Order: sequence, then structure tokens, then C-alpha cells
Amino acid sequence: MPDEPGNPPPRRSPLVDGIVRAERLLQIAIILPLSVVVGWAVGMGLDKWLHQHWIYLAGIVFGAVAGFYEVFRVVQNTEKQDS
Repeated sequence: MPDEPGNPPPRRSPLVDGIVRAERLLQIAIILPLSVVVGWAVGMGLDKWLHQHWIYLAGIVFGAVAGFYEVFRVVQNTEKQDS
């Protein structure tokens, strides 16, 4: 059983390792633009709701910061799993 202490984790094939790495790279490539778009959309919604014209900029900045944070977190987890 792999869940028991002392047993090594099961080995994956090189094909599966390649697919996992590709998925991680794809995740990194999608996180940042998507977080900026979500921040912009939330900011635009707040602009319309609060009758302002600047909140979308704060949403873009907040989305970018959140995206960079998530990218760094994914990269750190990937480095931990590879070592």
C-alpha cells in the first residue's frame, strides 16, 4: 500500500511526467491573464454599481498581483515536487 509509512511512492512513466509538466506550464500561462481579466470585470461591475470611473484600474492591479502570487505559489510547489 502506498499510504503506509515506509513504502516509496509509485513511479510514473516518462509520458505521464511529461503530461504533468505540460499541465503545470499551461496552468502558469493561463493564471496571470485570467486573473487580470477577472479583476478588470469585477472593477467594471463596481464602477457601474458605485457610479465611479476608476475602480476598474484597481481591479486590474489587484488581479495582476493575485495572478503573480498564484504563479509564484505554483512554481514553488513544482520545485518542491521535482526535488
